[in-house]
This record gives sequence, structure tokens and C-alpha cells, in this order.
Amino acid sequence: MQTTTRTTTPAAAPSSARPPLRTRLARALTTPRAARITFPFVFVLLWALIVPLLPSRILPTPLEVAEEMWQILIDGTVLEAFSISLLRLLLGFMLALVIGGILGLAMGISPRINAMLHDFVVVGLTFPYLIWGLLVAMWFGFEPYGPVIVVIIAALPYVMLNISEGVRDVSKDLRDMAGAYDVPQKRVMRHLVLPSLSPFFFASLRYGLANGWKGLVLAEVFAAVSGAGYVINEFRDYGNFAGIISMALYFAIFSIIVERLVFGRLSTRVFRWRPTIAAEVTEPPEVATP
Repeated sequence: MQTTTRTTTPAAAPSSARPPLRTRLARALTTPRAARITFPFVFVLLWALIVPLLPSRILPTPLEVAEEMWQILIDGTVLEAFSISLLRLLLGFMLALVIGGILGLAMGISPRINAMLHDFVVVGLTFPYLIWGLLVAMWFGFEPYGPVIVVIIAALPYVMLNISEGVRDVSKDLRDMAGAYDVPQKRVMRHLVLPSLSPFFFASLRYGLANGWKGLVLAEVFAAVSGAGYVINEFRDYGNFAGIISMALYFAIFSIIVERLVFGRLSTRVFRWRPTIAAEVTEPPEVATP
């Protein structure tokens, strides 16, 4: 009787060795977060390199802009201008949100009202803010409520369109079921329509506020004696290009703060019931080291 001996090869133990420092550093620098941090530095570096190549001094250097930003910050120009503009923006956008919310709901519920207002909404989306700013200046002069009216006009179409689309996005089967069981319209609105509006409501907040902000600055250039747009116009009259770019950068900083600290956190809190998306960009697999 012949016996055979079977030999088994032990399974390879998982390698616990870490990738080399250069690989980990290259991987860290290519992540989305690293790209978000490094891109502003690359932008400033390119800016500093391009300025000496230009034939004139119409574009200040990053250092000149930084000095101007610090100067208008410590002398109170930024605080005064932005406090006035933000108050106008808040007032105009809240009115646009209330009026646009009501009209958007009506457009979503009633096809007849939608047929009446849809073309006006499309015209409002494409109408240049420059014309609204000039018209407000001609109608109201330099009264403080002129820029507020431009904010309402600029934000209203975005609020109306998003809210109406949100109402129409509600499941037809659920609405038919509510109708078949004679559910009161108020309960349908409260428990079915309004919860479905959340993503569209956030879209109307973002786009309405952004466009209201742009319309406000343009209106303050032509029809105001105070505010951020008025300060930018003053810088232009005195040929202070560093001041104009400084105010533009303060606008950018304000937009990032609002997006990250207000909309981002609010959106995460409201939509925390949704399943988490793993990652938008797939990380590269780890490379085994010899």
C-alpha cells in the first residue's frame, strides 16, 4: 500500500509594510482635498509670475493686493460696505423667497398659472442685471431701497422656477392615491409636497442668493451712495485697481464662508437621512512594496 504525503503551502500573510514616504506623499498631494488647498497657492504663484510680463501696471501684484486688503480692513471700509450690502441682500432675498415660494407653489399646482408666468420667469432668468440697475437708478435715484428691488428681481425667477419644478417632481402615484382616499389638500401639501421640496428649496437658496448678490453689487454701482458696489465704483474712479481686486477677493471669501458654514452644514443636517455616498473620486489602490 502506497501512501502519499501532501504538503501544504502556508498562505501568504498580508503585508503590513507601509508604502514608502514618496508614494504616500504623492498620494496625499493628489487627493481632492489637497488639490483644493494647493490650487489657490498655484494661482497666486502664476499671478505673481505673469504680472511683470504685462506691458502696463493695470494688474497689481499679489503683494500690493494683500496690502490693500489689509488697509481697507483696518480702516473699516470693508466692514461698513459689507454690513450695508448684506442688510440689503438679506432684506431683498427674504422678500424674494416669500414671493417666489408662493408663486412657485401656484405654478407647480396649477398648469394655468404656470402657463401665465412661465415665460416671465424665463425672461427674468436671462435679463441682464445691468439694465435693471440702470432702470432702478432712473426710477428711484439713489434711494436705499433701489438695490433691494434689484435683489428681489434678480433672485425671484430662480426661486419660482425651483419651487415649481419641485412641486411637479412629487410622485404622481402618491398624489393620485391621496386623491383616491380624499386626503385633504392641506395634509397633502404638508406631508407630501413640502418634504419633497427640500432639494429644490436648497437649490433656490443657493442660486437665488448668488444672483441676488450679483444684482445688488451692480445696482449699488449705479444707484447707491453706499455699499460694496459703491466702494468698488469709487476705487475705479480713482484708478485704484488693487482696491477693486481686494473687494472682489472679499466677495470670494464671503461666498466660500456662506457655502461651507451655512449651506453645507444646513444641507448635511437636513439630508442626514440619506445614504452616504462613499466618495466621488476613487482613491488609487495601494501598491505593494517588494
